[in-house]
Amino acid sequence: MSSSIPDERSLVLIKPDAVRRGLVGEIISRFERKGLRIDALEIRTLDGGFADQHYAEHVDKPFYPPLKTFMTSGPLVSLVLSGDQVIEVVRAMIGSTDGRRAAAGTIRGDLSLSNRENLVHASDSTDSAKREIALWFPTLG
Repeated sequence: MSSSIPDERSLVLIKPDAVRRGLVGEIISRFERKGLRIDALEIRTLDGGFADQHYAEHVDKPFYPPLKTFMTSGPLVSLVLSGDQVIEVVRAMIGSTDGRRAAAGTIRGDLSLSNRENLVHASDSTDSAKREIALWFPTLG
């Protein structure tokens, strides 16, 4: 008997660099092979105002303007993943922020050579997951 209630949810963004490089299928398949479920998925291009909402805690930081330019530079894929300890599992799978230093076997370690263009964003806590999912998928309960 399987439960229809997910244990935990995380927002994941497959960033514009990954979309440009044709890595969407590779990244999603890694999550699916791990056993995570996709509860929602959408392709969209961010505008500046939405980027400011998503990155509200970073808007005044010096690294934010180039990050905003990057995140609004083309389409990205937003998805909600669910599963047992999904936030911790996804963060382990994507690897450290700097793709040049991320461990082999992680998404960033295998596929990224950049700190800013690092392919994927994932919620870092249950609180941020709730905030991000409500922002990106307001109709998702």
